[in-house]
Amino acid sequence: MAKELPGFYYDAEKNRYFPCRRPIPGSRPPVSPLPDPKEDATLPEGVGTTQQRLLYARELCGNVIVSRRRKLSFQSECEKKLAKKPVILKCTKTGKIGSAALEHIVADVVTPDGSKEIDILLSAGVNGLISIQQVGKPQTEIIAEQSRLVDPLLSADGLQHGTIHRGVTTRLQSEVSSLIQLFRKGSQPVDTTSKHVVITTMGSESDPGSVWILNLNKPLTFNAFPWEGNCVYKYKGTLWTADSDNAGKNISIGTNRGVGLLNIETGNQSWVLRSKSDVLSLQYGTSGRVILSGLRNGSILSLDPRRKQVSSKYCSVAAMPSSVCCLSLLHLWDQYFLASSMDGTIRLYDHRLMKRGPVQSYDGNVNSHTRIHLGVDPSEKVVLSGGEDCHVRLWDIKSGELLFNKRLMDEVASAVCWPKLDGNSMSGYWEKHTWGVWLGSYEGIYYMDWL
Repeated sequence: MAKELPGFYYDAEKNRYFPCRRPIPGSRPPVSPLPDPKEDATLPEGVGTTQQRLLYARELCGNVIVSRRRKLSFQSECEKKLAKKPVILKCTKTGKIGSAALEHIVADVVTPDGSKEIDILLSAGVNGLISIQQVGKPQTEIIAEQSRLVDPLLSADGLQHGTIHRGVTTRLQSEVSSLIQLFRKGSQPVDTTSKHVVITTMGSESDPGSVWILNLNKPLTFNAFPWEGNCVYKYKGTLWTADSDNAGKNISIGTNRGVGLLNIETGNQSWVLRSKSDVLSLQYGTSGRVILSGLRNGSILSLDPRRKQVSSKYCSVAAMPSSVCCLSLLHLWDQYFLASSMDGTIRLYDHRLMKRGPVQSYDGNVNSHTRIHLGVDPSEKVVLSGGEDCHVRLWDIKSGELLFNKRLMDEVASAVCWPKLDGNSMSGYWEKHTWGVWLGSYEGIYYMDWL
């Protein structure tokens, strides 16, 4: 019998040794073809070809799925499939309190064992209604003096998936236009420990638009609304929207006369832009040097808050077919932002390539005159919006694919809120997933999740 030699193999027919050839450095290793799932008799019935190919791609192809057009990520494809079949929960007895704005924060709550940090949902509804509600999942302790104060979150199958505290409610003299939690944005980790919330009211004939700071530093008891807030600014006109800068010290406000800049500490107000068209949407850039503004005439402006009295004709960067009702900046990719208009158009823009038009568009949304907010998940993979047809739609941001389209309620889902991520990276949301998205309408508050 031939002896074994390191690096050689023996061929009995030719009666000689041959060197074991290794792959050429830099060459692509041969890929074995994927076995046909239909030929595997051991597979249970009902298992589709798509699931099998995803499994083979994860185990054998290094988390890469090779299609006819491009290479796809196994994790992304699984997330898309989950997003197409979410769990929908309706919060009972929440009508009229969540149609204007929603904000998910963490606050200190008084419990029998002392003060604890618990998730709080701050909602604003019609006629100036503001409500603070304590929310939790089945494993979370909900503090309530009476059991009737706890409403179950029910899914379509009638199973209890979580609880929501009916909380406390108060009323302002005018319609609430926005809720903003003051926190640090940008490349730094998001500071979700901030206990200050900015509330802006739209204004009316009898009461001017105003900016309020709600202080939630003291533990909540839910016996009365913790209205330890102060009005830092009043505006004689319509105050449509607001946003804070990275440090949480300055607030930009969108009004019927232009864009104003308000310093929270000093209360001083100055004008960044004078415009004849109402400013319906605002978004601070991550650098704090750019304010994106959406106008009623469809223009999207890029403003520098350090410059004052800028004419709108010199700072227009894009134009939408109708009034711009929402702007949302992508913080992981700070040069990109989403814009929606009142005719249902939703687009993705690159701030560096505005002359080339939108990078991506998202079809299927229905709108004609309603101010509907866009919701972007913390990992910035999907965008969600309600429509005047009472449908809720979910798109993949990169591909523009419509992942979910279903009628969930009898009213327009005009408010959307995803909780801020408190980790070191916003991209870890899917790995450290704890909460889904809140939807607010005149009919009530809904909760949607698929992980």
